[in-house]
Amino acid sequence: MFDSIRSLFQRLAAVVDFCSLRVLDETSEYISLRQSVLQPISTGTDRGLMVTVIHRGGYGYAATCDLSESGLKQAIARAQSWAEVSAGRSVTDYSKIALPHSTGRYRSPGSVNSPSLSQREIIDLLQAESESCRIDARIVDWEASLWTVTADQLYLTADGSDILQQFRYVMPNLSVTANAGVDTQTRSFGGRGLCRQGDLSIFLDGGMLGSGKRLAEESLELLAAPNCPTGKMDLLLMPTQMMLQIHESIGHPLELDRILGDERNFAGTSFVTLDMFGQYQYGSELLNVSFDPTRPEQFASYQWDDDGSPAVKQFVIRNGLLERPLGGVVSQTRAGIEGVAAARASSWNRPPLDRMSNLNVEPGVSTLDEMIKATEHGILMDTNMSWSIDDSRNKFQFGCEYGRLIENGELKGVVKNPNYRGISATFWRSLKAVGDLSTFDVMGTPFCGKAEPAQVIRVGHATPACLFEQVEVFGGEA
Repeated sequence: MFDSIRSLFQRLAAVVDFCSLRVLDETSEYISLRQSVLQPISTGTDRGLMVTVIHRGGYGYAATCDLSESGLKQAIARAQSWAEVSAGRSVTDYSKIALPHSTGRYRSPGSVNSPSLSQREIIDLLQAESESCRIDARIVDWEASLWTVTADQLYLTADGSDILQQFRYVMPNLSVTANAGVDTQTRSFGGRGLCRQGDLSIFLDGGMLGSGKRLAEESLELLAAPNCPTGKMDLLLMPTQMMLQIHESIGHPLELDRILGDERNFAGTSFVTLDMFGQYQYGSELLNVSFDPTRPEQFASYQWDDDGSPAVKQFVIRNGLLERPLGGVVSQTRAGIEGVAAARASSWNRPPLDRMSNLNVEPGVSTLDEMIKATEHGILMDTNMSWSIDDSRNKFQFGCEYGRLIENGELKGVVKNPNYRGISATFWRSLKAVGDLSTFDVMGTPFCGKAEPAQVIRVGHATPACLFEQVEVFGGEA
């Protein structure tokens, strides 16, 4: 299919300042057991293309699922028409943007002996894990699932760019819910965060299989636990919660199109302004955050973004200082500031936007035991359960599934309904210890939403555990 589209595009591409074609061929399978009962297996195929035209300063695009010669010809004509209409009326002169010229290939990693499982074998493994959750009559709900996606994407430009990227996404999940009276508690494996690129070894060896009984026991333990105390105290966040903290209070605020105001009518703006870059102390000196699409196994890795910009690891925050935004080449030109290869589209029928890919907190030097011992009065929180953040991505409130008290440097009893709140502009400055590689985990989410029309995209977050001082903590009764 891609060979024929290459040939068609070379023959039909518009004679304009810039013309590109992005083709996506994606297949997916979702297998789920709910309360040990196999649910209808969901499979899908999504295939289509988008043409982008820049001419005389105008910008236009058009998408179609008709991959024939007539379909491509019509899409090119529509994109060119929109470019002509928008010329002289856009927020910038798009013809002055130096879009990259790139060629190459990328493929998601796989083990040397990549495992192969039949659909029946996957169901049997999920069934066994599901059965391991049924340890008590108070276990009222449980689900085990595996979602796999294969996506091949071709990017061409009339001036010779030719990029083929082939992705394989694996997303296993397990959750267990217990109930007693009006109290319901859930424990999940990583908060649905075990999302990576690669092969089925992620499912077989990623830790989900074999965790059902433990999660069931912890959900029952939460039923009997007291509510989380209220007050200011030190807060030790595990990677399963850190990923959400990074996502909401660093990732979204640093998206350059949001800073420029493009998201204002849908998902809000940002407390970050252009004059902050290079001089704003975003966090303590221990905070180092990288934009890293090059980490092979991470969920949102790639070698080129959807505008053809080469992906490289770059720091957005170094030693607490804000260095650069998450903005692709178009937004960088508009803002007059250097960004990253962050132009990404959720599918063939959506244009690229400034998005997180892999946004990671770099490991520090503290072991988990050292951070616990350094805490006189605090709480450890594990696995996100709820979140709320204002339109400028500043004031936030997050809740977790599981908490443990820390007193005089020792882990104490379990508490339920642990929550905390803060302000992005000051929260990261309270960071007082960053975990080492022994506390580090690679996670992600397939459900990052943004834009209008909506785009839901894959994002990766790798992070160690982190310790924050004097955070406002509260329980479910507060």
